[in-house]
Amino acid sequence: MREVVIAGYLRTANSKSKPKDPAKDIFHEKRADELLAKLLPELVKRTSTDPDTIEDFIIGCALGVNEQWTYGGRTPIFLSNLSAKTPAKFIDQQCGSGMSALHIGYLEIAAGFADTVLVAGMEHMTRVPIGPKLYSSGWADINPGLFEDPAFAHWDMNTTMNMGLTAENLALKTGFTRKDLDQWGARSHNLASRALEDNFFAGEILPVEGNMESGQTTMVDHDQSIRTDATLEAMSSLKPAFREDGLITAGNSSPLNAGASSMLLMSENKALKSGITPMARIKSIGFAGVDPTIMGQATIPAALRALAKAGFEPEDIDYWEINEAFSVVVLNMIRELRINPDQVNIKGGAIALGHAMGATGIRLVGTLTRILHLEDAVLGCAAACVGGGQGVATIIEKT
Repeated sequence: MREVVIAGYLRTANSKSKPKDPAKDIFHEKRADELLAKLLPELVKRTSTDPDTIEDFIIGCALGVNEQWTYGGRTPIFLSNLSAKTPAKFIDQQCGSGMSALHIGYLEIAAGFADTVLVAGMEHMTRVPIGPKLYSSGWADINPGLFEDPAFAHWDMNTTMNMGLTAENLALKTGFTRKDLDQWGARSHNLASRALEDNFFAGEILPVEGNMESGQTTMVDHDQSIRTDATLEAMSSLKPAFREDGLITAGNSSPLNAGASSMLLMSENKALKSGITPMARIKSIGFAGVDPTIMGQATIPAALRALAKAGFEPEDIDYWEINEAFSVVVLNMIRELRINPDQVNIKGGAIALGHAMGATGIRLVGTLTRILHLEDAVLGCAAACVGGGQGVATIIEKT
């Protein structure tokens, strides 16, 4: 297996999606693939890469339907005016789609079938909203009759198809309190606000033109869901979002967002011969499945698998990026793997930064790479839970 490195990383800011009031989404006039088409040529340019040398393009998106259908991954290549000789793949692993695209690119290079692979993720949760609106009358329209099959009889499909209810189940199973979840939510916004003040995210966000509700255009250069005034008191006043007596609220969950992310992977030899200083080396990957009604638990076996394959223990990891789909997912992983919370999501997480589903996996790894350099640390692990009861994880090493 050859060494694989991250040669470059770039993303858009995450807008705040509003499916019921589209004009309030600052990216409401742009499709997700249009956002991505701004990133790809810029990333290629910044890394001084010849487009003709890109041997594969792999894109992840959780809802690859309607305008997010990519014709097998090819349409973003054409929109970006990159080489028509570049083949492409489209990946759907729900919230893990972007990281899964990265995993496949990593494997292609590690196995010697390619030297340069461009990976990306995108999602627009205003224009292609998740839920019943996407599937006409409800989730059963995805594949009529499928969920009546006896194979699904032992699963609670109403919970399985509702990520908020899976988080409620995980909270009940693990015993975390509403205060625990809200404290982590406030922490996310506070850390993200500090990072915004320090211009940390300017190092990974490409400003893209957006349209305000008034119709005026503006350059969007920071994530739109960050609350600079978040407090535990404000979090505790929010009503449960999924169950009347539940613990999961808008304050301890990720919002709906639109955004795109991109990353250039190379064999280490190719990068060095091209004069590129790698950002990080990919050391291991992991993926796992669990009971879909407690979806958020899957980050743990995914990370443990990645750690085991590389010969590491959780205590060997300097910094973690664990996707904050819900506070309980992160808190559960911290407790089960005995992670120091001060090593987790130190620039805020998805509760504040946003979770444009297909783009998130690459965002996690890319941000983690930059944190390792900022903190002069060595090893990092990024992990995300995935709708349907799955988890993905990636371990990187600063170069």
